[in-house]
Amino acid sequence: MEIGGDVEQRVTAGIQQHASRASAIVVSDYLKGAVTRQIVRAVIAAAGARGTPVLVDPKIPHIDYYAGATMVTPNHHEAEVATHMRVRTEDEAREGARRFRERARCGAVLMTRGDQGMWLLGDDVDGHLPAAAREVADVTGAGDTVIATMALAVAAGATLAEAARLANEAAGVVVGKFGPATLSAGELLRAIEAAAET
Repeated sequence: MEIGGDVEQRVTAGIQQHASRASAIVVSDYLKGAVTRQIVRAVIAAAGARGTPVLVDPKIPHIDYYAGATMVTPNHHEAEVATHMRVRTEDEAREGARRFRERARCGAVLMTRGDQGMWLLGDDVDGHLPAAAREVADVTGAGDTVIATMALAVAAGATLAEAARLANEAAGVVVGKFGPATLSAGELLRAIEAAAET
């Protein structure tokens, strides 16, 4: 059940109060009731007033809520459900990202594809990023790592393509650890350096 009434109004007021200090805003939707259509509209309106990027980790029942977001980051299973198509090959990933972007009415899509890497689609970018993981121990939290790294990078001024490359490397490190894992700046830097050497 979604929040409503006074609770939703207080959350919306909080968004309006704090959004002016944000360099990026992440909406991580877990279908627990806190993400409502009105909440997302408030986030996008407040961010739009300042040109602040809004990144969404989606749940497909709410796909219509995300219109106007800068980027949405579905995994390939979510993209399949949203687009009613299979996503296994790069051609299918390209078409799936295009259809997902059209359906969500968002600016860009970063589709995570597990050991198949990622597909990034935006106004000036459309392409595959190969998986960065060397060894996979546990994929728990990989999507959270992707969106957090994307948000941090775009907040710092990176392009979506640059941010996606960083997010890909970050996820590659995290899935090499057991359980919900964190990533340090040093680990990310070493992963980037290692990738540059190959």
